[in-house]
Amino acid sequence: MNETRIAPPKDVSTSRAPRVLVVEDEQALALLLSYNLEAEGYLVERVERGDDAELRLAESPPDLVILDWMLPGVSGLEICRRLRAREETRALPVIMLTARGEEAERVRGLSVGADDYVVKPFSVPELMARVRSLLRRARPERIASRLIASDIDLDRETRRVRRAGRDIHLGPTEFRLLEYLLEKPGRVFSRAQLLDAVWGLSAEIDERTVDVHVGRLRKALVRGRERDPIRTVRGAGYSFDETFGKS
Repeated sequence: MNETRIAPPKDVSTSRAPRVLVVEDEQALALLLSYNLEAEGYLVERVERGDDAELRLAESPPDLVILDWMLPGVSGLEICRRLRAREETRALPVIMLTARGEEAERVRGLSVGADDYVVKPFSVPELMARVRSLLRRARPERIASRLIASDIDLDRETRRVRRAGRDIHLGPTEFRLLEYLLEKPGRVFSRAQLLDAVWGLSAEIDERTVDVHVGRLRKALVRGRERDPIRTVRGAGYSFDETFGKS
């Protein structure tokens, strides 16, 4: 197959993308989470109040909930407790967000049934990895384990990349960069967007660092006269070439 494709671990290529409900009353953070989740291919719904979240959860439970601890209406802690009390949502994956970092508070959050607990401020790439991990455990048929474009094969489970049958040795940053670009072939990402997605908002590094790592990625991927799959868009950024592998 010449076009970029996502290879699921089972034969379920027609299944829908996982749905993630973000329950967060800080608008800037909710938008940041939505942007990054959608970039990974998830369907995202967003609500700001706990009581609104309860209505949405009752109408149509998602595949995963990212739930803030402190919410207007009903607290995230109480929502999580009620989810675990109902048979239909007992196994629903829940990641709780909170500014409370003390051990006693973490224990409290986990004791009401949260699957994971993330303290603000947090690394967005780390949170995305936790989302993938939880969904993979809860709904393994919904999460692609491999991203394939022509002769390039990225395996998320083994963290290996191959091209034309040979192993490509990438550092962790280059791996995340290739993974992010492969998820949206043809989409042009600015250096700032790549910094946010791959390094995280807390990274205090220059945007030109992206150029350095793209250069390393290209050097690892391309041998001899092989085609470079990474496209530079002058004045805009980088993308994975959507025509890569097509005759």
